[in-house]
Amino acid sequence: MRGMATLLGAVIVMGGALPAQAAEPLREFHQQQPDWKPCAFDAAAECASIAVPMDYGRPGAERISIALSRIRATDPARRRGVLLSNPGGPGGDGLELPKAFASTPLAAAYDLIGFDPRGVGKSTELSCEDTVAPPKVGSRPGDAELPRLVEFARAVEAACAKAGGELRRHVNTANTARDMDVIRAALGEKKINYLGFSYGTYLGAVYGSLFPAALDRSVLDSAVHPDWIWREQFKHQAIAVRTSVDAWAEWVGKRHDSFGLGRSQAEVVASLERVSARLAVKPVDGLTQTIFDRVMGTLRFRASWKEFAEIIKAVDEALARPERAVDASRALNLFLQAGITPTYQGVFEAVTCEADWPTDTARYLGEMREFREKYPYGNGISSAAPFPCTFRSFTPKEQPVRLQRKGYQAGLVVQAEADAQTHYDGGPALAERLSHHLVSVADDGMHGLYLSNPCVDQHINRYLLDGVLPPSRSVCAGEPRPEVSEDGTDVRYAPTKSLEAAARELIAEGKVASRPF
Repeated sequence: MRGMATLLGAVIVMGGALPAQAAEPLREFHQQQPDWKPCAFDAAAECASIAVPMDYGRPGAERISIALSRIRATDPARRRGVLLSNPGGPGGDGLELPKAFASTPLAAAYDLIGFDPRGVGKSTELSCEDTVAPPKVGSRPGDAELPRLVEFARAVEAACAKAGGELRRHVNTANTARDMDVIRAALGEKKINYLGFSYGTYLGAVYGSLFPAALDRSVLDSAVHPDWIWREQFKHQAIAVRTSVDAWAEWVGKRHDSFGLGRSQAEVVASLERVSARLAVKPVDGLTQTIFDRVMGTLRFRASWKEFAEIIKAVDEALARPERAVDASRALNLFLQAGITPTYQGVFEAVTCEADWPTDTARYLGEMREFREKYPYGNGISSAAPFPCTFRSFTPKEQPVRLQRKGYQAGLVVQAEADAQTHYDGGPALAERLSHHLVSVADDGMHGLYLSNPCVDQHINRYLLDGVLPPSRSVCAGEPRPEVSEDGTDVRYAPTKSLEAAARELIAEGKVASRPF
């Protein structure tokens, strides 16, 4: 994650659609006719671009381009409109996202619409100078190293300010939502339907708050907490990872006969810390303490638990069995490569600065020390470190939109209990704020649940196609935990394949995959 700094330059009504006197300047944008042509990435999809104001407060001034894609409904007789989608980010490329839904029941009833948000991909792009090298700081830096993270954040903000131009001040969630409404009008639709993942849940909630009369059905999958924009959201990623580590340790502690890592949660965590401390002194086949700590974030995926127990035991026995440690280190590196794909374009830095961040560096230093001790796994200490927004080089023209649902129908929020990218608490909080119905996925760490969980698929498809909501609070089963017997049974577990092969198998099955935040 690197800095951000942007916010809006649109002095338009917050919490509602444009008033009559403000709508007239947008008439030209609303009446555009997209020139659809086959997409380069898929002949079954059509692509086009439209113009939108850079600054909605000055629609007659500079313009930028928004790239669109469309896959038409396969059953025109059943067509009920358009379904816009967003993959998250902030800064995720959404142009190809409709392909993911082309083989679902949604494809018959909806024109599937994707778009690259402002600043992203084939839309007018926003960049940060890629001139700042990350500091050589491990996952558990000493107090003397912490100021390096402060200076890194300051330098990234300066690099983004240099390259961002005028566009940077106008890349934020509210303006992206306004772009969505221009897309709606250019498509000739009175309303849109919406499916958003991760950051896309917040974007969808902002759109509904600004344009309630233009939103029909809405699904928000893996929700951002409405009160954690944005620093608290990052901090809770590390907190959620620690929760999964403790749950794994409790599970392993009941299976000491199989894994030999301890007979209680506390003993297993102690084994984990022993391995981490040893790797800080002596890495094994390229496996460092930092890599080890980071990859612990994958413990949110329950299906990988026994492989992780085997890997950690193998590393713990590294001096006695070096060949086993090499196999384990390679497996951990595979998991690390299969994790979250960072967003490096300047949109991430821009959007996450739309809210104010603390500017007192002493506060960050204190929280980094706390996270180093309590939450060292996953993003760990970096979750509490200063961000480029700490040193934001501009003053936003408006505050983040106040989320509300007033004027459009109830929708769905879907959230996994062990999601470490958008903490579970974000789901209930957003559902409560918008009076939406909540589908929870128990004991599962998947981020982005549609097309990953059959129960979730059933709820979403039935709602988007037939308008039928599930109960106001419902629960789907998650990916089951591995079938390894607890101590005290006659069944003994023994690994049957190399750790690297087991890791590759889990990755191929999508059991350690994720969408970006």
